[in-house]
Amino acid sequence: MFYKETHPNDEIILNTLSELVPKDHLLRKIDKSIDFNFIYEITSPYYSHTNGRNSLDPVVLFKLVFLKDIYGIKSMRETIKRVETDVAFRWFLNLPFSKPTPHYSTFSQNYIRRFQGT
Repeated sequence: MFYKETHPNDEIILNTLSELVPKDHLLRKIDKSIDFNFIYEITSPYYSHTNGRNSLDPVVLFKLVFLKDIYGIKSMRETIKRVETDVAFRWFLNLPFSKPTPHYSTFSQNYIRRFQGT
């Protein structure tokens, strides 16, 4: 009997990001080997702790550049597009699919405003 799947893309899946990322994935190995918390101490002087709007997590910003370089992605715009769909990237960034990805222009603005000459 002929059968054609009609809407497989609309399937609701109840899994965690951890369940979807293979146990031997490169990003799991990196996450286990490197504690990225040192970034908070390094970047703390560049952020206001008393006023202004909430910032993006500096570890997420660093990890995005890290992903770009590890995977040889040519631009931050392409990296963000990949984060939008790649479960392993989202898992590595601790960024669930229910949260938006940072805008790619965040990086150029940070380079210009905060980290120029560092």
